[in-house]
Amino acid sequence: MTLSTKNILGTRELTKNDIQQILDTADSFKEISTRAIKKVPTLRGKTIINLFFEPSTRTRTSFEIAGKRLSADVINISGATSSAVKGENLIDTARNLEAMNPDILVVRHDCSGAVELLSQFVSSPIINAGDGSHEHPSQALLDLLTIRSHKGNLKGLSVAIVGDINHSRVVRSNIRAMQTMGMKVRVVGPPPLIPVEMKRLGVEVSYNLIETIKDVDVIMVLRVQLERQSQGLLSSLREYSNYFCLTSETLAQARDDVLIIHPGPVNRGIEISLDVMRSPRSLILNQVTNGVAVRMALFYLLLGENNANPN
Repeated sequence: MTLSTKNILGTRELTKNDIQQILDTADSFKEISTRAIKKVPTLRGKTIINLFFEPSTRTRTSFEIAGKRLSADVINISGATSSAVKGENLIDTARNLEAMNPDILVVRHDCSGAVELLSQFVSSPIINAGDGSHEHPSQALLDLLTIRSHKGNLKGLSVAIVGDINHSRVVRSNIRAMQTMGMKVRVVGPPPLIPVEMKRLGVEVSYNLIETIKDVDVIMVLRVQLERQSQGLLSSLREYSNYFCLTSETLAQARDDVLIIHPGPVNRGIEISLDVMRSPRSLILNQVTNGVAVRMALFYLLLGENNANPN
């Protein structure tokens, strides 16, 4: 059991076997999080550094919990507490951290391609925890795990991704991973928020929410990322909500067994209504739970699978 890649920089580099192996391993780790003592010795003596230059709640916390549940030593560093505030560049920061001999680096950065750049200068394995609007591979993997857990299989499933496609690193990682696993992907949103590259990626493009969600197996709702929009691409949030917010009324047009996921954080009432969030079809909190298992699996497969039993 080994992955075909040393680093997890994006889903484009992951083969079908890689993804299958990660999901299967994550499934085996779910049980650990239900124990009274949520810890196994798998990565005892390993050191993980979480280097986050962007704010994060779910991703950073779940990477930290994942490492600690495998008994690794986990160090958290934010951009505000690093020497970056003194003018040190990203590569020098990473090289200095590597000089302390960590076993793996988890990096989030606001610049697309920053994590891939780092991988060229450090020898430690690197996991991309989100870089600009480029990729967020572990989020895509936990999304697939959540869908598979409820649908039983991935091949042949259809997914509608709704919202701010243009600025979402999640959507790019998901499209590639879903296509690798034989899934069909549609994207829907306002024209200014759907980049031209979508058609080149082989996905269906729509601007009508109700027509798009009618017959799909999964609806993925994305947050409107106002912090990444510098050109005023939306006339108003109210107008966006009128056409693209997933409400109980629009959801009534979808299949009864459709699943709803959202990578978070959620802007209630803008991209999804509170009643839909609380619907039995909503798996948003399941995604958070599965995020710990997926990140445990990544650490295990990159660092510890030759050295210890996961149980």
